[in-house]
Amino acid sequence: MPIKILPESVTNKIAAGEVVENPASVVKELLENAIDAGAQTISIRIAGGGKELIEISDDGSGIPAQEVALAVTRFATSKIDSIDDLQRIHSLGFRGEALASIGAVSHLRVQTRARDENEGSELVCDGGKVKKVLQKAFPQGSRLEVRELFANVPARLKFLKSDRTERSRIAELVTLYALAYLHIRFTLEVEGRISLQTSGNGNRREILASVYDLDSARQMLELDLAEADYHIVGFCSPVGITRSNRRDIHFFVNGRLIQDVGMTSALVNAYRSYLMVGRFPIAVVFLEVPPQEVDINIHPAKAEVRFADARAVTGRLVRAVRLALLASSPAPAFSSSLWANSNEQADAFQHSSHPLPTTTEPFSTPVPFQTTPPSSPQPDLGLTGQIPLLRVIGQVGATYIVAEGPDGLYLIDQHAAHERILYEQLLDKSRQTGDAQLLLEPILFTPNPKEGELFADLLASFNEMGFQVEPFGPTSYRIRAVPSFLARNFSLKIMQDALHEVGEEGRNAVTRQKEEILVRSICKGVAVKGGMTLSMQEQQGLVRQLEACQNPRTCPHGRPTMIHLSVDILEKQFGRKGSL
Repeated sequence: MPIKILPESVTNKIAAGEVVENPASVVKELLENAIDAGAQTISIRIAGGGKELIEISDDGSGIPAQEVALAVTRFATSKIDSIDDLQRIHSLGFRGEALASIGAVSHLRVQTRARDENEGSELVCDGGKVKKVLQKAFPQGSRLEVRELFANVPARLKFLKSDRTERSRIAELVTLYALAYLHIRFTLEVEGRISLQTSGNGNRREILASVYDLDSARQMLELDLAEADYHIVGFCSPVGITRSNRRDIHFFVNGRLIQDVGMTSALVNAYRSYLMVGRFPIAVVFLEVPPQEVDINIHPAKAEVRFADARAVTGRLVRAVRLALLASSPAPAFSSSLWANSNEQADAFQHSSHPLPTTTEPFSTPVPFQTTPPSSPQPDLGLTGQIPLLRVIGQVGATYIVAEGPDGLYLIDQHAAHERILYEQLLDKSRQTGDAQLLLEPILFTPNPKEGELFADLLASFNEMGFQVEPFGPTSYRIRAVPSFLARNFSLKIMQDALHEVGEEGRNAVTRQKEEILVRSICKGVAVKGGMTLSMQEQQGLVRQLEACQNPRTCPHGRPTMIHLSVDILEKQFGRKGSL
């Protein structure tokens, strides 16, 4: 094939692929243009996951009539004049590629009026070609309407995720920008309903409550470190609020949302020795650095930056996080009598701030222990199959139940065992019919924009499990009843954590798999925890219910619920029968 120059229509689409990856990237580019224009109010409207419609309106400075056609031309920008300007740039945009790239892969309509003009303009661009430019009455500001995204690039359209996933990406992006630009009023309308609305009053915690939940927003730790020309502000989570991955760690540098592996690793390392292995914090961090100390011209989508002194930046970040953690961590207090008797422990626990979460159905009454061994006793070292009737001996470390069986000793993890019990009860949908506990007062639940779509998809699954949940307004739901054995311990945090886990673990799962993840997550949140003192009756009741489970030897996540030490192993350990 001979060498030739590609047609402009092809090069524009290739270039657009670097800037416009998905509907969220379109929203990001248009949002940044509106912010650069000095907008105080920005409204976003989404339909079809952003593939059918993305509309962004603002009250910024607008585009002068004589520059409207130039605005959709590649490398046309009002942000810089020369390469030297990149060393002192304060705007979010500077490449002059956004509108041209968006217009190349969609049907684009621009309506705008500059501050000093009496009449506005309307431009229509289809597949990178300007179709018409008209004079039109329009208020000051701009409205950009993107329809049929990637309709002329089927290869890119094919690789987009589901509408729910694309909506979730957009909701998360808009919320993060609302956190960064506190004095701008943001409104996000998704499929005809308001998903996010901020007041622009400068209160970050108010916006945090819409991102996560009110309780988490109150507990988030504030970052505030100023050294030389560097300033770090934002929020990070206390050690009690964690995630299973790094996806809730976000950074803004000079108002620009970026991705930086080094900064993410530094922040995670700041929590070293504070968090369990495999758990990660939540953080939204805003860094202000001198423009000449950061190179923003790294990635076409402006998603990456390079620091002149990366070590100094990460060092300051770690210091800011450590200071916040130390300020929130008072010196631990220990009881004067660690080895109190069980009655004293139970009494102290009942008066603590974390009451024991037992099921609303009391553990079943202990049954007589049967000592008749099987005809040929064999040590059961597998993790499947039923377990024999066990005689509960006691509790070790307020975490493990010690029980004797006809063939040896069993150590039972009370949290894993309770998870298994609750899991099978929730999956047994025949139990749920008419087995819901009505709440004295309905609980109002407003999922954040990112998880709102997921909750709507799983609403039927919640109701099948014994919940009674119904829509209550455009973005809220009313919980009228919960499964009876969850009523005593149910809280919105359990539901929020479960939704988060489904959103991360079941990102590409089918509905049935998402339901199973949801059930596992709810059980994890409700089950008794390690470190909780159980009475002998509660220990016996838990073991009786575990014996009745179909798969009593593993929790829903696959961890063993028990360790079995056979009589044969014990005799070898004590030197009665050879040695191990």
